[in-house]
Amino acid sequence: MASEELAQKLQRRLQLEESGAAVEGEAAPGTAGRGEEAAGDEAERSCLTASAGAELSAKLCRRQDINEGAAQPRRAAVFNPYTEFKEFSRRQIKDMERMFRLYDSGRDGYIDLMELKLMMEKLGAPQTHLGLKNMIKEVDEDFDGKLSFREFLLIFHKAAAGELEEDSGLLTLAKLSEIDVSIEGVKGAKNFFEAKVQALSSASKFEAEIKAEQDERKREEEERKHRRAAFRELKSAFTQ
Repeated sequence: MASEELAQKLQRRLQLEESGAAVEGEAAPGTAGRGEEAAGDEAERSCLTASAGAELSAKLCRRQDINEGAAQPRRAAVFNPYTEFKEFSRRQIKDMERMFRLYDSGRDGYIDLMELKLMMEKLGAPQTHLGLKNMIKEVDEDFDGKLSFREFLLIFHKAAAGELEEDSGLLTLAKLSEIDVSIEGVKGAKNFFEAKVQALSSASKFEAEIKAEQDERKREEEERKHRRAAFRELKSAFTQ
């Protein structure tokens, strides 16, 4: 129903634009003096109308693809990886984020085809152009041809859950990365990664990691205080 309504609106708009152009073409002779100015305004309106029509057509096609199951609705750009990917620890997600930012050379929040190509070459597993496109396609939920951070996390989620084929380029990426995504109790995880610690409950691990981060920040702050104090003593010695 939504796609039919949009199609009707688009058709109606085009009809109104065509009828408006016909009326302007039959303008009275007394308006001929404003011809050049009107022509400029008409050209500007035509550009704006074409742009709006193209945008509306794109939205209509997107809606039709979703209704027919050929596409999925886009997810919100902002998400919380710690709540959505609970099987990973905070440290693992931070490691994945650092890796993502390392290869996001365009700093646009995405890893495109060329950036993925460079990543696989750096990991020692170069892929063909078709192989790279297939890698993106496996986790490209919004069909934009590049990897968002959420889609990047999906690579490790699928690898840990045993949802990737042995010859998958994504599985190769997950194996060659320095991120340990071995998760106790996740189906198929031990087939790909060696567990290094005994699994604890998600809540206790989360709290322990937060406390460890807080302790680390306190330790760094104490070191900075000592360095500042030492510098002041050294400075006072030279000024005496």
